[in-house]
Amino acid sequence: MRRRDLDDLSGVLLLDKDLGLSSNTALQDARHLLGARKAGHTGTLDPLASGLLPLAFGEATKFSSDLLEADKTYEATLALGLVTTTGDGEGEILSDREAGCSREDLERTLGTFLGEIDQVPPMHSALKREGRALYEYAREGIEVERAPRRVTIRSLRILSWDARTPRVEVECGKGTYVRTLAQDIGTRLGCGASLAALRRTRVGATGIGEAVTLGQLRGMTIEARRARLLAVDALIAQLPRVELDEGQGLRFGHGQPVPHPAAAGRVRVYGTHGTLLGTGRCDGSHLAPQRLIATEHAKGGPASKETR
Repeated sequence: MRRRDLDDLSGVLLLDKDLGLSSNTALQDARHLLGARKAGHTGTLDPLASGLLPLAFGEATKFSSDLLEADKTYEATLALGLVTTTGDGEGEILSDREAGCSREDLERTLGTFLGEIDQVPPMHSALKREGRALYEYAREGIEVERAPRRVTIRSLRILSWDARTPRVEVECGKGTYVRTLAQDIGTRLGCGASLAALRRTRVGATGIGEAVTLGQLRGMTIEARRARLLAVDALIAQLPRVELDEGQGLRFGHGQPVPHPAAAGRVRVYGTHGTLLGTGRCDGSHLAPQRLIATEHAKGGPASKETR
């Protein structure tokens, strides 16, 4: 589709990304199928992982960074007793032995990782050191020192038990490397471990149950594809909602702060008839605009559906 034939669509698509596909390739394929001019993702999902990848189009791209900060949920399959150079199935095998662990051993160990923990980022990651990604050093056989990072593990539970490849659910905060978590679990168990499979099922308030695959999109008409778009405010549904009257809405939409008694913090702001105006920040007495959206994209079509 030629660029001049693309439309200024605004909304959010919940994509169920296939295994082996990069996030950028998935984004561009979805953009082409929707005929959308502007698109962006809300944080990448590793090619070796499948599952939920929220994609933003048009005005929704202004709120993409909100999901970078959001909690995420994964279903992870561990390979107990298998240690590799990368912490997953792509690396060279360093050791492979019987784990000799029971379900109770794993449950007890998972409990020790709850809350705030320190993680050393893996060498096979996109983190930068002196302008180069860590995986570039790793490919050259160079290991550089990495400072531990504080991450939050909110929940860890066994979904299904197998002495070799148990499946666990991980609810975690931003910046968590599940591959590193799998390795650290194996170390604490005393048998070593790596990550055999990973699927993301939730990002913030969005879940895999509402997601669609690229294959399913290809089988739809373009009208049906566009009907899958959620409202622009789907990415900021976790923020408190503030409604303004017509006069306040006009001032806010022109970038001016307005008096408002909302509690201090960041909010999503609506005008009359439930029209999304953007996001703002309150100080307890005034509401200042933060990110505004073009009003022609705030109403009409699927991007106008309210998120309450």
